Amino acid sequence: MTVSARTPSALAAALRDIQAPVRGELEAVPGEIRRIVTADVPLVQEVGDHLLSMKGKLLRPTLTLLSAAVEDRMQPRAITCAAVVELLHLATLIHDDAVDHSVLRRGMPTVNALFSHQISVIMGDFLYSRVMRELVKLGDIEIMRAVSNASDAMTLGEMRQLAAFDALAFTEVDYERLIKSKTAALFVAACSVGALCGAEAHHDALARYGERLGMAFQVADDLLDYTETSEMTGKPSGLDLREHKVTLPLIAALRQMSPAERGRVEALFATPQPDEDSVNEVINMVRESGGLEYARRRADQFAQESEEALSGVPDSPARAVLLDAIGYAVDRRW
Repeated sequence: MTVSARTPSALAAALRDIQAPVRGELEAVPGEIRRIVTADVPLVQEVGDHLLSMKGKLLRPTLTLLSAAVEDRMQPRAITCAAVVELLHLATLIHDDAVDHSVLRRGMPTVNALFSHQISVIMGDFLYSRVMRELVKLGDIEIMRAVSNASDAMTLGEMRQLAAFDALAFTEVDYERLIKSKTAALFVAACSVGALCGAEAHHDALARYGERLGMAFQVADDLLDYTETSEMTGKPSGLDLREHKVTLPLIAALRQMSPAERGRVEALFATPQPDEDSVNEVINMVRESGGLEYARRRADQFAQESEEALSGVPDSPARAVLLDAIGYAVDRRW
């Protein structure tokens, strides 16, 4: 599937089409999330209400439910598993916002901005604990394994990123290892637990699909920093550069830059708060050095591998929109 227009309304319509085969189950996910996080602590309820008001696109729960539906044998517990996957995602976002001191998420104040840094850290921990409690209730060791593996991978990925002191020494191998941990691991978990709730015979194929989709999704997402306007992303263009984050477009471009051009990049990374002109200069150098084209090709390769992973999965409405989800996650981003 190719999304022909990248307006917010067109993207929303494309996502609704992808979610159509599991619409009823997906509509039950927010209520299941609320049930899982309900606690007799007013502050927890207040923060929880704020999080639920920041409802995202529910892409990962959608992947869980679609994976469970590929053989038309979805088990009722798939809704709980979809809620668990979204809660794990929310917990990582809360912690990311706390680490980055972000003030906005999805156009709304973050937990650390609206409440406090301490509350955001503890609330993230609380969501993790409620995820684990719900998994124990389910009592399925394979589902527990899939979710705990994702949590472990995401945490280690974050620590590796924080430990990378020389940002410009970050290689493509390092980058792919990072996004496999920080992003793709949760896509794997989403598809894995879905398969365990209705399509266990296709577990490995769906897990592979999730991994390569997650890789494509993150590469495409990183391209937004160089290509999209703040109207589409909700963040200023060049934010990764301002925060001295090295992603694939820059890694690829650095291999083609002259010593003088690389010196300009090094100067930006040596500046605590780069100005607009410096950021725009590096964005233009990345574009002119072929960094964007290389990253697009790599995202397309991951997307192709994701499609190939579904080759042995039987035809069904769910499988068809899992294929469409590749286009939604990748093509729409440039």
